Amino acid sequence: MPSLSILSTLLSLALSRTALAASGADWRSRTIYQIVTDRFARTDGSTTAACDTGTGDYCGGSWQGIIDQLDYVQNMGFDAIWISPVTQQLDGLTADGAAYHGYWQTNIDAVNQHFGSASDIQNLAAELHSRNMYFMVDIVVNHYAWSGAPDTVDYSTFGPFNNQNYFHSYCAIDFNDISNTTQIEQCWMGDTIVPLPDLKTEVQNVSSVWNSWIGDLVSNYSIDGLRIDSLMEVNTGFWSGFQQNAGVYSLGEVYNGDSTFVCGYQDYVPGVFNYAMYFPMIAAFQSTTGSIGDLANMIDTIKSCPDTSMLGTFSENHDQPRFASLNSDMSLAKNIIAFTMLTDGIPVIYQGQEQHFVGTGGGSTPYNREALWLSGYNTEAELYTHVTQLNAARHAAINADDTYTTTQNSHIYYDYTNLAMRKGDMVTVVTNVGSTGSNYTLDIPSGYAANTGVTELLTCDTLTTSSNGTLTVPISAGLPRVYYPTASLSGSDVCTSSSKKLKRSRHFRLAAES
Repeated sequence: MPSLSILSTLLSLALSRTALAASGADWRSRTIYQIVTDRFARTDGSTTAACDTGTGDYCGGSWQGIIDQLDYVQNMGFDAIWISPVTQQLDGLTADGAAYHGYWQTNIDAVNQHFGSASDIQNLAAELHSRNMYFMVDIVVNHYAWSGAPDTVDYSTFGPFNNQNYFHSYCAIDFNDISNTTQIEQCWMGDTIVPLPDLKTEVQNVSSVWNSWIGDLVSNYSIDGLRIDSLMEVNTGFWSGFQQNAGVYSLGEVYNGDSTFVCGYQDYVPGVFNYAMYFPMIAAFQSTTGSIGDLANMIDTIKSCPDTSMLGTFSENHDQPRFASLNSDMSLAKNIIAFTMLTDGIPVIYQGQEQHFVGTGGGSTPYNREALWLSGYNTEAELYTHVTQLNAARHAAINADDTYTTTQNSHIYYDYTNLAMRKGDMVTVVTNVGSTGSNYTLDIPSGYAANTGVTELLTCDTLTTSSNGTLTVPISAGLPRVYYPTASLSGSDVCTSSSKKLKRSRHFRLAAES
């Protein structure tokens, strides 16, 4: 029989793991850095190891590699990471590539040994928590994977769902008919090279396994949040029990541009990725003729979602083209990142976005999954600095106002090329005129009181509103502007004398090097 001291230790460990479970309210103030484990960092620390994205094979990233490069992420101001699925994957290199991405699982009770061991995941969680960072893990409950024609699947090789009775019969999913929920939820994703057998999550003997498994996964690896792949492909009745057993915030993928459709899934999980905002955002900034009006309208439309503070806001991910492949203009990149990080929701930045990766070879999947180590983890990169400043701005607003994250964003001005929005006391002005655009000023009805002193958080310049609260904003080189009341910055490290000195010294150093 275990001694009382041993039992006390075990109880303490159990309680400490439970305490790590983070709710949606805990996640609201976080910013997430998305990591494709195989392409982020290698255990050997190489910054030259080749990675041919076109072949879709493993490139050597690992969980230990992530641990070794957490400074790179944290120094940008991120306080959460999302990593690829950790489960055992389909072996071998197929005509569709290998399972380096993590979405072709074959056994949920084993980890992907390409990335390391179970203890490496636990060490990663421990290191994150020692830094007060949250740990989000990608999961797949909709399907497994098989190499070969759909009628050749050997279900006995899957674990623990090792019988055909656990899976729906084969039919190819048709994403052009999302109104047919039965076929969306029961037909198979993938193709006839790597078909993805679809699990019967609507039956108890499948859902009960998942409910038990997710509780163990969260506990064993001290997970704070889940990214759920293929959310809309799973029957909606499944999620209540699963979410209860997980006990942590979940952010699900619903790949659709209709806000009503996307946000409807907040009835089942706390968070969904804001694809409704993604599409007009890309359209607005990828071209100097993009529709700013459509983006402004979506700010209004998205307010009807159950909880906009729980949405995942993004402008790049592993499934979408690199923004730089659509338009390489640096000012446009800065504007879309500023919008991403300062509108409603939890900002998510995809690895390499801060290095202005273009996705050489095509921009879209699989070319948008470059090895980050080839950047040398350049902390002097222009967008690395930009993201760092925006993270600091967002954190300053949250620290000054505990309602900032739940206050809905509103557009306060827009024209053909400019958009001003206000969230709490933060006023953000973005434009799509690009780096070659002319210099001009905009008179913005800021909502600030008359003669309010405000600081522009990217340049640390200061302005004062007019007698009617108008903010006259100078735009140059098509760069975004972010304003906050100067008095409310007291106690933050944003635009302090030391931070201004650091910016000036960096500016002079880069100028000397160019």
